[in-house]
Amino acid sequence: MLRDRHGGDPRHEPVIRDLVHRIRDRVLDGARLSAGMTLVDVGSGDGLIPFGAFERVGPSLKAVLTDVSAPLLRHAEECAVARGVRDQCTFLQTCAEQLEGVADASADVITARAVLVYIADKAAAVRQFHRVLKPGGRVSIGEPVYRHEALQLAALTDFLRARAPDAVTAHARLLQRCRAAQLPSTLAEIQNSPLTDFSERELILMFQKAGFPEIHLELHIDVRKSAPVPWDTFIDMAPRPGAPALREIMASRFNQAEQRQFEEGLRPLVESGRHMERDAMAYLTAVKPEA
Repeated sequence: MLRDRHGGDPRHEPVIRDLVHRIRDRVLDGARLSAGMTLVDVGSGDGLIPFGAFERVGPSLKAVLTDVSAPLLRHAEECAVARGVRDQCTFLQTCAEQLEGVADASADVITARAVLVYIADKAAAVRQFHRVLKPGGRVSIGEPVYRHEALQLAALTDFLRARAPDAVTAHARLLQRCRAAQLPSTLAEIQNSPLTDFSERELILMFQKAGFPEIHLELHIDVRKSAPVPWDTFIDMAPRPGAPALREIMASRFNQAEQRQFEEGLRPLVESGRHMERDAMAYLTAVKPEA
């Protein structure tokens, strides 16, 4: 996760870091943290949100960092030591659907970034958020929403299946095969994948059913030209944890002629900064009732 999001290229790492920090800052804005609070960060990864919270609030803030990955927790702990904030942190290896080790009504604030999107039982995780929050506590999360993108890919998949091979450009077929390796590409796959089995409106329903009457959600969609990226960096960048990078897809799904053809079409756009990218993020805050 730490390497593949910027393709292992230290020159491109600041670009990715700035994008991730913008999401972190938006989540922290919604958290409304103050001195003396206890923050539970679900799916902490490398500690991005808690470390940003410490910079805002100071040494009186305590944070519980939870993650299913023991290596990531060890990495986050090493970062906490290096930052001089280890005494403010508790590290727990647990899944979001259980939050084992986090006591009932122990958190003033819960944060999460790109966590529910990987969980099959999202409703169970939201119920855990409600359990561990104090009365009057807040949730602030940022979740990528991939459903619309997947539906567009599914429409392309159906279109290509209905056309003769010579009726559609070879590049369109290669693009579909590439995207289908990273994202559900049929309606059945969309419904069965945690990545795409929800919309922003369904997020609201999950929180309502879990006992949160006060909810605010903002859907941010950005379509923009990407920054120029060297080709060898671009094809090693995974779009998210668990998804294959383009180099792996080309090697496993394309023959050599197809690899050359795909590179000839895409590489000039990537290296010139004319390649388009789309992000959809749902920022949700919710408050647990006082009584």
